[in-house]
Amino acid sequence: MSHTAHIPSHRKPRQRSASALALRAGVAGGVLSTIAVAGAAAPASADPVTETVEMPAFDVASSISHVVQQSAANSQQTALEQELRLAEDTAATKASETAKKTKAEAVRKAEAEKAEAKKRAAEQERASRAAERTSLSGATTTAGSSASASSSNSSSTAASGSVGKVIAFLKAQVGDAYVMGATGPNSWDCSSLVQAAFRQANIDLPRVSQDQSTAGRQVGTSNLKVGDILYWGAAGSAYHTGVYIGDGKYLDAANPRKGVVIQDLSGYPATGAVRVL
Repeated sequence: MSHTAHIPSHRKPRQRSASALALRAGVAGGVLSTIAVAGAAAPASADPVTETVEMPAFDVASSISHVVQQSAANSQQTALEQELRLAEDTAATKASETAKKTKAEAVRKAEAEKAEAKKRAAEQERASRAAERTSLSGATTTAGSSASASSSNSSSTAASGSVGKVIAFLKAQVGDAYVMGATGPNSWDCSSLVQAAFRQANIDLPRVSQDQSTAGRQVGTSNLKVGDILYWGAAGSAYHTGVYIGDGKYLDAANPRKGVVIQDLSGYPATGAVRVL
C-alpha cells in the first residue's frame, strides 16, 4: 500500500446533474440498438465475390479519328460553298460591268451618229443656200438685162430695176434671225422684212401681213412673177408673207428656228399673191 493512500484527496468530487446522466444513457442505448439491428439484418453467411463484370471497351482513338474526319468534311463543304458564292458574285459583277460598258458604247455611237447627221444636214443647208444665192444672182442679172433691153418701155424698165433692188436687199438678209415684232437690221418678222425690202424700191407697204395681202393686185399662184408678194391665209386675214424670187422659190423670215431663208414653194404652197411692181 502506498504511503500516500491514507491521505485523503483534497479534490472535491464532481456533482453530475441528472439531466447529463440521462442524456449519456440515451446516446449509449441508441448506439447499442443500432448495432443490434444491423447485426440482425445481416445474412448469416455471405458468399465471397467470385466474379467481376467486364466494362465495355471504349476505342478513344477511333472516336477521335471520326470526329476529325467529320470536322474536315464540314470545313471542306463550307470552303466549297464560299468558293461557289465568290464565283457567283464575281460573275455577276463582270456581267454588270459588261452591260454598263455596252450601254455606254451604244450611247456614244448614237451621239456620234447624231452629231454626224447634224453636220451633214448643215453642210447640205449651206450648199443649198449657195445654190439658191447663185440662182438669185442669175435671176437678178436676167431681170436687169431684160430691163436694159426694154429701154423703149420706161415703165417696164423702172419695174425691173425696182425688182432687182427688192431681191438684192432680201438676199442680203439671208441668215438673219426671226424675232416677232423685230424690224431689223439683223432680226425680222415676216411682214417687217417684206416692208423693208419694198422700201428699197420706194414702195411703202403696210406693216402687218393681213394688210400686205391686199396691198396690190391679186394674182393667181400659177402665174407668179419675181417680186410678187406671197401670203398664207385668206386675203385680208393672212398670217404670213414672203416674196417670190423665181424658179419656184421664195424668200421669207420663216420662224425662230429657221430665221431668214430661201425655201421651195412646193414644200409650203402659198394661198395667194399680190403684185405691187
